[in-house]
Amino acid sequence: MSIGYNDPVYAISVVARTIGLHPQTLRHYERRGLIRPSRSSGNMRLYSQHDIDRLMKFKEWIDDLGVNLAGVEIMAKLSDRVTELESQLETLTSNLVRASEDQRSLPAGDEVIRGPENRR
Repeated sequence: MSIGYNDPVYAISVVARTIGLHPQTLRHYERRGLIRPSRSSGNMRLYSQHDIDRLMKFKEWIDDLGVNLAGVEIMAKLSDRVTELESQLETLTSNLVRASEDQRSLPAGDEVIRGPENRR
């Protein structure tokens, strides 16, 4: 069985040591809603590789760019929104390509006309 990118497997102590942050800092980020680790049945915080990558990005913004925590919150929200929009764009593009291929496979004169402007 392989561990996936979003599987929660790392304890807070491991994550804190890996990233170079204090465990209390990670708890603070969680309280601020910047990170949402999973919980084990014993209520232990468990982080995924995705969580670690996100935390490393926050640390980079703070250490390298001098961004404060309020700035990290804004940048994280924007980054999440960009990721969401990219996913939507990919889906729409895929649907458009598929519709275009479907249109091309119809015999001449059998084009399907879709859209509100063509409905009467």
